[in-house]
Amino acid sequence: MAAVIAPAGEPSAPRFSLGLPERPALLGRRAWIALAVLVVAVGAGAPLCALVLPESHPLHLSAYGMTLAGKLMCYAIAALALDLVWGYCGILSLGHGLFFALGGYAMGMYLMRGIGRDGNYQSDLPDFMVFLNWKELPWFWHGTEHFAYALLLVVLVPAAVAWVFGYFAFRSRVKGVYLSIITQAMTFAAMLLFYRNETGFGGNNGFTDFKRILGFGITQPETRTALFLATFAALVLAFLLARAVTTSKLGRVATGIRDAESRLMFLGYSPLGYKLFVWTLSAVLCGVAGALYVPQVGIINPSEMAPVNSIEMAIWVAVGGRGTLIGPIVGAFAVNGAKSVFTTHFAEYWLFFLGAIFVLVPLCLPRGIAGLFQRGRAR
Repeated sequence: MAAVIAPAGEPSAPRFSLGLPERPALLGRRAWIALAVLVVAVGAGAPLCALVLPESHPLHLSAYGMTLAGKLMCYAIAALALDLVWGYCGILSLGHGLFFALGGYAMGMYLMRGIGRDGNYQSDLPDFMVFLNWKELPWFWHGTEHFAYALLLVVLVPAAVAWVFGYFAFRSRVKGVYLSIITQAMTFAAMLLFYRNETGFGGNNGFTDFKRILGFGITQPETRTALFLATFAALVLAFLLARAVTTSKLGRVATGIRDAESRLMFLGYSPLGYKLFVWTLSAVLCGVAGALYVPQVGIINPSEMAPVNSIEMAIWVAVGGRGTLIGPIVGAFAVNGAKSVFTTHFAEYWLFFLGAIFVLVPLCLPRGIAGLFQRGRAR
């Protein structure tokens, strides 16, 4: 504790303060400059390369390249969301694919309603409902033709599911590998539910064949560019939000929960509320990532809830470096970029490569890619 000297003319009895460290800045000066340069470069460069430069130009950004980059940014948002709960709260979730898919399904419902009578059956109902001989929309589909309502679902549905699950799990003090297994079981159960045709979510095929979003053709270059920029903006905002949370008092308490939850409870803190907030925020970020993913990829089905997808999210975070925020973003780009290369040229070896990452990274890079840069700066 630090002593504080009283001003002149007052009693000289020293007062004591805890001497707690000041809250760190959201970003350093260099980081703000780098972020500003990146925003300007992407904001101006993507439209220029995609819409202005001809296809013969070496810097032209093709529809495939833009879709791939947009998909990787969606994965980066999901990895950032998982890092909040795993890297800072110590909660390893193997079920975040559920929240990603729920956000995707909420956006997919809006996109399916936007098809209108342009579907194969020229009906006001989505094609899969006509095929299954449905006569009217289920009650939970009403209102999904409005974009604002769809955005509300993207946020509220993952948040509600995460809050209910988290409340009972954290209240019961389930933790460690047991919690990880329960999250994976929850995701697997949801996948089996969505595979059923009678649930009203398209069964095996899910939602696809989208035509337009906000009245614009979804395959038009201008629309693809707008979706790309929206995804980039969401990634930047998600990073700043996560940084604001982790540098706040709430973030310090969350780190305390990760390192010594029992000691934190002895000091008078109740971990339940802090865990619930970080867990629910993480689910919402995953839902936003899923909602941005669907219009760019053009499909959403129950396979997005497969347990292997959630495990891959954990690998992205581990490779990048958990507890760093920027590391999971790098890890998502690195692993999925490698996946694109391997599945294109060496498809039969991809699973072996993924397994090698899963085994070697904890042994050789316990702090991930971000740890290498931190070690280099320290030297």
